[in-house]
Amino acid sequence: MAAPDLLFGLRNNFYLGAYQAAINNSEIPNLTLNPSSDDALERDSLVYRSYIALGSYQLVINEIHSSAPTPLQAVKLLALYLSTPHHKESVISSLKDLLADAAIATNPTLRLIAGTIFLHEQDYNEALKYTHPGGTLDLHALNVQIFIKMNRSDHAEKQLKIMQQIDEDHTLTQLANAWVDIAVGGSKIQEAYLIFQDFSEKYPMTCLVLNGKAVCCMLMGNFDEAESLLIEALNKDAKDPETLANLVVCSLHFGKSASRFLNQLKLSHPEHTLVKRMASAEESFERAIQSIA
Repeated sequence: MAAPDLLFGLRNNFYLGAYQAAINNSEIPNLTLNPSSDDALERDSLVYRSYIALGSYQLVINEIHSSAPTPLQAVKLLALYLSTPHHKESVISSLKDLLADAAIATNPTLRLIAGTIFLHEQDYNEALKYTHPGGTLDLHALNVQIFIKMNRSDHAEKQLKIMQQIDEDHTLTQLANAWVDIAVGGSKIQEAYLIFQDFSEKYPMTCLVLNGKAVCCMLMGNFDEAESLLIEALNKDAKDPETLANLVVCSLHFGKSASRFLNQLKLSHPEHTLVKRMASAEESFERAIQSIA
């Protein structure tokens, strides 16, 4: 009989965006008795990544010391990268130093964090250099996201098939399935919606699940339902970037003012893709006006 997966609940909460629940339920007796085990280290990595997802970067930076194991050092670099935009170059330099060490370069968490940071940098080829070999569901799921960003849904589908061979029913595999369905579009959107609906029936509702359903609704033209789902998500977390971004899109579709949601997004998440695109569009518009004047 296989040993029970002590981290199943913690992983599930993290993957579905229930970050505070992941933190609150991370005290697992068997791991507390053996704090140096691989499971305990993965638990700590997931807890700190949950704090990062909640924006508590400084807590992570303060608590992870220079003597911590490689996976936690990598997580600390992610917190530093996200908390100090003007120090990005030094963080990436430190990350590359870790990756250059043959003794630790293959560590799955280090490769995952490297892929995540280079995905933020939109340097997809560099991200794939570390993630493409796969080896874990997390790495394959990140590959799916990277290929979707590259508009290569064909490669994303290949990564999904690998995940399905490993564990078709795993939460991360189901999420990746939904991402690919949304990227492919057409009749697949309904299938993606059903995946998020299944999550909402099995687990507590999160912003991630609500936004997943809302995006599917918008793509199927059901903007009323999308708006309702996004308002529910906003009530759960008034600063969630994806909720605010999707509410901007939804409001514009209805002909409503999107300025409040956009201003909230600018204040809370100035590095968000939508904020950068809007700024770029405004600059282009201003240049066009000046060239005509």
